[in-house]
Amino acid sequence: MHYTGTIWRPPYEAASLLLEVTAGCTWHRCKFCTLYDGLPFQFRMTPPETVEADLREAQMMAHDPMGKLAALLQGLPEPGGVRRVFLTGANPFALSSEKLGHIGELVRRYLPACETIGCFARVTDVGRKTDGELKALRDLGYTGLSIGVETGHGPSLRFMDKGYGPEDIVTQTRRLDGAGIRYHFMYLAGLPGTGHGAEGAAASAEVFNRTNPKIIGSSMLTLFPESRLYREVQAGAWAEESELEKLEEVRVLVEGLKIPVWFATLGASNAVVVQGNLPEERSALLAKLDAAREEGREEALRQYRRSLPHL
Repeated sequence: MHYTGTIWRPPYEAASLLLEVTAGCTWHRCKFCTLYDGLPFQFRMTPPETVEADLREAQMMAHDPMGKLAALLQGLPEPGGVRRVFLTGANPFALSSEKLGHIGELVRRYLPACETIGCFARVTDVGRKTDGELKALRDLGYTGLSIGVETGHGPSLRFMDKGYGPEDIVTQTRRLDGAGIRYHFMYLAGLPGTGHGAEGAAASAEVFNRTNPKIIGSSMLTLFPESRLYREVQAGAWAEESELEKLEEVRVLVEGLKIPVWFATLGASNAVVVQGNLPEERSALLAKLDAAREEGREEALRQYRRSLPHL
């Protein structure tokens, strides 16, 4: 298997086969993001022959007699066929439907036990595909897209240069609903900036309540000196929320969500981990967030943030 640079995947894709089909990001303009700065290019598609070679390798690994023997000796479950593939890169769903279709056909050929294919996607990637193309991709197994919406707060989306607005989130995810493609949201607490966290969370809840994500994974903004956002701070155009304000933002979001969804604070950026099904476990989630916001915790939480070398 070949991989380029650091490979990012959601925690809930831990059991998926990671297949590189792109590297980098087609947009690469979000002010807070530094995830793909180390690449010598902005975006690149993996040559089809390389994708096919990786799938042949994955096919061999899934049926390797030595792997099965090792599992037996270690008391582990016997390796079986790959059930899910996660395409790596910032937004592989930006590829044309024809190219994604070819990848889907290759996955079916080499990994016939595979049931679903997932990847990261931008809201705008969905908008570039017709309803018919989305349904055809669903028929090939594309479902469970992870969409970095970040927020539903219009002013934050504009300032952070996300390239879409709140109504675009609603419009494009409803098209995914119509095609039968499941999707998950990634939320980034802290984008509204100091004094606006609760406002941003309330606006996000209103937008998300008009959609149908299966998972909302919340991360917390960590400001790195290499980002465009850091330069905005230096220029006095934006100020970072305190750690307690970020937790309050997450609390307001949890309180405002009325849709059935699994909510979790995911990834290393969260010093406080909560997870549970909404609306059933709302009270437990809120209680844990309230406990984490005790007076005097700001410095400890800030120290955790400063200790993060990367995400």
